[in-house]
Amino acid sequence: MNSRIVAIILLAVLLALPLTGVGKYPLHLMVTGLLWAFIYTSWSIMGRLGLVSLGHGAFLGIGAYTVVLLWNLYGISPWIGLFVAVAITLVLAFVIGYPCFKFRIVGHYFALVTLALTEVVRLVIVGLREQTGGSLGITPKSAFVEGSTVSLGAMQFSDKVVWFYIMVACWLAALYVWHRVDLSMKRLAMQAIAEDEDAASSIGVNVGRTKLAITLLSAAMTCIGGVLYAQYQLYVNPETVSGIGISLQMVFGVIAGGMFVMFGPTFGAIFLLVLSEGLRILIGNEIHGVDTTIYGLLLILFIIYMPKGILGALQERLAARRN
Repeated sequence: MNSRIVAIILLAVLLALPLTGVGKYPLHLMVTGLLWAFIYTSWSIMGRLGLVSLGHGAFLGIGAYTVVLLWNLYGISPWIGLFVAVAITLVLAFVIGYPCFKFRIVGHYFALVTLALTEVVRLVIVGLREQTGGSLGITPKSAFVEGSTVSLGAMQFSDKVVWFYIMVACWLAALYVWHRVDLSMKRLAMQAIAEDEDAASSIGVNVGRTKLAITLLSAAMTCIGGVLYAQYQLYVNPETVSGIGISLQMVFGVIAGGMFVMFGPTFGAIFLLVLSEGLRILIGNEIHGVDTTIYGLLLILFIIYMPKGILGALQERLAARRN
C-alpha cells in the first residue's frame, strides 16, 4: 500500500479518537504527547543538522512566561503575547547565535553556551518573583464567565477535545516545516558545514547566515510550544518550562526516537510520556530527581548503543533485510 495512503488513514484514525468517547485522562495524555512531539520536532530541526543546543528550555520558558505575564499584568491577549514572545525569542537567539557562529564556537562549546542560557533565563524568572511567582510558578487568570468553557481571546479552552485538535494542527505544521527544511538547500548547506566549515565556505555557503537561520527557526517554534504549554496547563514554573532538566529532556526525547527520521521526535515524545507515567505509577512523586537521573542514564546508553534512535535503528534493519 502506498505510504501516503497509509499516512492518511493513520491521520484519520488519530482525528477520530476524541469522538470515540475516550476518557479525559487518556485524552490529556494524547494532548500532552502531541505538544511534546511539536516541541521535540522543533528542536530536531536544529539538532539533526549538527547544532546541538542544550538551551531550548530558555525559549520554551520565554514563550510560556511572556503570554502569562502580559495577560495577568496588562490584560494583553495571549494571541498578541505569542508574537511578542516570538520576537523576544528571535532577538535572544540572534544575540547568542550570531557571535557563536561568527567566532566559530561549535560542538561542545556551543552546547555549553546554550546550557548557560537556559540557566540564566531560569534564574531571571526566579529572581523576578514578585511578577513571576518565583520558584512557586504562576497561573494565568481565568477568563471564563459563569457557564462558559471557552474564551477565545484569552486562548483558554476547558474542553480537552479543542486542545487535541489544536495540538494536532501544530504537530502537523511542525512536520511540514521539518519536511520543507529537509528538501531545501539549507539542509545540504548545513550538512556541508557539519563536515567542514572551510570547505563549505569555499563553495559559496554563507556559514554564519545558514546556521543563524536554522537556529532562529528552531527557537521560534520552541517558543510557540511554550505558549501552547502555558495555555493548556494553565500553570507554569521555572523547572517545568525553563530548567536544565527540560532542555535535556528535549535532547533525550529526540535522540531516543530518532533524530534523523521525521517521526523520530514524535516517537520519542510518546516513549518519554510512557516512561514518565510508568515512573509516576511505580515510584510516585515523593523522590525528586529520579526521572531526570533516569533520562540522563538512558541518554548515555542511547548515544553509545543506539545513536540513530529507535525509529532510526528499525529503519536501518528494514533496509538491510530488503537488501
